[in-house]
Amino acid sequence: MTRENFRGAVLPIPFGFVVPAAALVALVILAPLEQLTGEAVLRFAQTGEGGGVVVTTSTVLIYGLGVAFLGLVDDTLSGPSRGWRGHARAAASGTLSTGALKAVGSLGLALFVVSGGPQQTTLEYLLAAAVLVLSTNLFNLFDLRPGRSLKVFVVLGLGLTLGAWSLDGLWILGIFVGPLLVAGLYDLRERAMLGDTGSNLIGGLAGLWIVLTLDTTGQIVALGVLIAITLYGEFRSISELIAGNSVLRYLDSLGRPR
Repeated sequence: MTRENFRGAVLPIPFGFVVPAAALVALVILAPLEQLTGEAVLRFAQTGEGGGVVVTTSTVLIYGLGVAFLGLVDDTLSGPSRGWRGHARAAASGTLSTGALKAVGSLGLALFVVSGGPQQTTLEYLLAAAVLVLSTNLFNLFDLRPGRSLKVFVVLGLGLTLGAWSLDGLWILGIFVGPLLVAGLYDLRERAMLGDTGSNLIGGLAGLWIVLTLDTTGQIVALGVLIAITLYGEFRSISELIAGNSVLRYLDSLGRPR
């Protein structure tokens, strides 16, 4: 399975599948190690700053594996439809749209994994689900140049970690973040393409990190930013915006082969 990238280079795709594969293999060691030693190798429960959403290692695995699978379906079976409007038109006409399946499937996963908090209000529930869905979709829009989605994820993770002055987010997401950073280097160096499998997973992890770190007010602000960038990406080109700004263009090109 290969595809041409933006420069016409033919690369293997979807390389993003190695990230959940590596996470599952890691569980062969990590799960019994925690059970048999009693040490906190995996952090099984962490309450978000909002107080209502409980993010667990099981939550991360369910959402991560789910959105990666939906991305894999899109990588292997996608048609010509692009963007929310294109997928909506395809679905309305009765045509199979893997993008529509990905959107609805991501929504179902999000509504499931953020439910069940002991003090969760309806606002916190719907807000967390919306952040997850929009974040998962947005990183597909970023993934139009090698390494771009990974760079945005790293910057976001650093900002959330330093802002909260806590490594809890990195710890609980680490089972995916470790292999993601390695696979992302192959994407950045144009040796492989993560595909929707990888970008979906990156977006899902970013959404979980936001929900885990920010309180309700912060999540509302994050949701507004996600909506604004998503709408811009639907009607304009994010790549053209970056190309037209010298600073963004330089940061976007860092690490890629000349």
